[in-house]
Amino acid sequence: MLMTGVLDRRSDASPHFSSSGEKSSRPQAVSVIIVNYNACECIVSCVSSALGQVDEVIVVDNASNDDSLVQLEAAFRGDQRLKIVRNQENLGFAAGCNIGAELSTGRYLFFLNPDCVLEPDSVRRLLRTLEGDPHVGMVGGLLVNPDGSEQAGGRRAVPTPWRSFVRAFGLSRFADRWPRLFFDFHLHKQPLPTHPIEVEAISGACMLIRHNAMRDAGRWDEGYFLHCEDLDLSMTLRRKGWKIMFVPDARIVHSKGGCSNSYPIFVEWHKHRGMIRFYRKFFKHRYPGPLMWLVALGVWFRFGLVASYHSTLLVLRHLGIQRG
Repeated sequence: MLMTGVLDRRSDASPHFSSSGEKSSRPQAVSVIIVNYNACECIVSCVSSALGQVDEVIVVDNASNDDSLVQLEAAFRGDQRLKIVRNQENLGFAAGCNIGAELSTGRYLFFLNPDCVLEPDSVRRLLRTLEGDPHVGMVGGLLVNPDGSEQAGGRRAVPTPWRSFVRAFGLSRFADRWPRLFFDFHLHKQPLPTHPIEVEAISGACMLIRHNAMRDAGRWDEGYFLHCEDLDLSMTLRRKGWKIMFVPDARIVHSKGGCSNSYPIFVEWHKHRGMIRFYRKFFKHRYPGPLMWLVALGVWFRFGLVASYHSTLLVLRHLGIQRG
């Protein structure tokens, strides 16, 4: 049973609230949806930056075992604009987004990672692009690292099996001579545009989407647990005829870390599993079977290398502690 306010999400749950005990019925223009899992180091800053620009923030917590919700309740006690959903288990990012979307009241849904901080006026700039063209279904901003440099993923092309092959084997270095053949799907290495541009995909860390475009695309695919569901949504929207825009003057500071750093092998497993699902879902009938098998083999071979690397680091760290 799904309720709103600060609640436990379970079959016998009834809504209860941490602030005034009432839910505002006033419709909001933008509903920010944040899926949280152990993001206590950044969640308060994220929500604070969002509440400075919108009237509704929904935090869907995936059974965190840190103090993130305690910090949120203490920092925003009595603020009716903030709603917190407590899941009894980690349902994954896509499922959390769907729960938040179901509870939203806004005409626009803004999916935002908890390790993001919106710079002033970024929501208004995103909205300006979204409202400027009725064919634009979703927009994303400029994701920057804490040092101000552009982060990969904020603007990108869809990583088709061929493009992924090119990137994996470093063939993108030939893009200057044969750009169409050896195209690198990460666009952050290209000069930053001076105005909003249409792109094939944006990052799930920052997605502002029309409610009717989300309804047209359907729910987030919960077959993904973590990673690649943003690519899936981008592909689905474009197939439905919606444009996706990248807005370079809407800046969002994205401090990657938290769960990804604490559980690297867990995250990498779901990332590579998501890649396989994405390729099979959208490209199975466009590429010959042997090529898809090679792609799958390459994905899992890469996972093996990454997992081995992180496992070695954990062993060395453990040995270092033991020696200490």
